[in-house]
Amino acid sequence: MSRHLLIETQGPWAGRECASFVRDAAALAGGGHRTQLLLLQEGVLGAVPGVLPELDGYLAADGDLLVDRYSVAQRGLKQEQLVAGSRLVDMDEIAGNVLDAAVKVVWH
Repeated sequence: MSRHLLIETQGPWAGRECASFVRDAAALAGGGHRTQLLLLQEGVLGAVPGVLPELDGYLAADGDLLVDRYSVAQRGLKQEQLVAGSRLVDMDEIAGNVLDAAVKVVWH
């Protein structure tokens, strides 16, 4: 199966597109595709419990939830304040995935 990296930068307050994007990620993960959803910039606010309920379906589908460490720190958040199942990542890991020709990247 293919590998996908979906990058959400706008966050839940930018409109319905964020929730729709997470549902798309859940559909990919649920379909057996190795899927990583990266929350970056304003997108990290969706990792606060209860803010983006669609993450529950994504995590239940065995999706890998990545949250940018720098963006979290910029917003005064800590790992303990994020949904269970999320993983803080640094830009070197993100860049490695973005530059990997085997990974299909979608940026929102």
